[in-house]
Amino acid sequence: MLSQIVKIIGIFLVAAVISLIEVPDMWKKGFKKELWLFFILLFFAVGISCAKVLHWLIPTPLDWITAIYRPFSNFLIHMGLIK
Repeated sequence: MLSQIVKIIGIFLVAAVISLIEVPDMWKKGFKKELWLFFILLFFAVGISCAKVLHWLIPTPLDWITAIYRPFSNFLIHMGLIK
């Protein structure tokens, strides 16, 4: 449990360092929209990293693609068009 907390703190520290390096330059150049995107992507990256540290089950994009195409595939199998 303690090692997980240390890893999560490490993730937040790395995210803070990345922000300290990237944000001032983007702010000076007036990249407001890019800053929003940067923080959204950083938020997702930190969230996924913390979820991996906590051993949460994270679905892959392939799971979503399979869920979408499975009914169509079953229909084609039922029609006899594929085996």
